[in-house]
Amino acid sequence: MSLHPDWVADDTCDGPARRDIDLSATVVRYTDRPDRCTVYPPGSSGVARMSTWISADADAFLDIETMR
Repeated sequence: MSLHPDWVADDTCDGPARRDIDLSATVVRYTDRPDRCTVYPPGSSGVARMSTWISADADAFLDIETMR
């Protein structure tokens, strides 16, 4: 198993080429607890989706446009 990611943060590093990754997000809103956001690859289902998702409280995510 490699400890190196299959992408690099910028083009100045020697290593594998950076690749774009498409992700989908779904926010579930609750009245009695924090809203939750789940991020997952689109088009996945079954075991593939269950092994490639991440969920966190919605306020843990930032709008990318506000970070630029």
